[in-house]
Amino acid sequence: MSAGSVSARLAELGIELPGVAAPVAAYLPAIRTGSHVYTAGQLPFVEGALPATGKVGGEVGPDEAKQYARTATLNALAAVHDLVGIDSVARVVKVTGFVASAEGFNAQPAVLNGASELLGEVFGDAGVHARSAVGVAELPLGAPVEVELIVEVAS
Repeated sequence: MSAGSVSARLAELGIELPGVAAPVAAYLPAIRTGSHVYTAGQLPFVEGALPATGKVGGEVGPDEAKQYARTATLNALAAVHDLVGIDSVARVVKVTGFVASAEGFNAQPAVLNGASELLGEVFGDAGVHARSAVGVAELPLGAPVEVELIVEVAS
């Protein structure tokens, strides 16, 4: 995408990036090394609070969790924007998503589509990425999902 076009696309989609979520431990929300930005795992905070807690396939439904993956991705994009500016993103390289999964729940990839679909809407072809969708027993603060990104930035 050309300079300024990511911001324009967000506006076109009616998406406003949230403020950067405060870290819940000793780490930075995002760090740049060379031409890449790595985000810390981002939870689906909305105005500083988790909208739900629990395991997907148990207390949290898969469709609801998909929306939380989208929210966590917006939080990751906010961390990128705060560090380097969203318009400097040349492409999304990798998404890693963690899903707190109830016993027997194995639709983690469908949950993480909430992240992947958002990135495609925002970045177009530059949003197509490699991805891991991992089921875990627990996530910080009882969150149902956590998302981290690796993006390439323009020099």
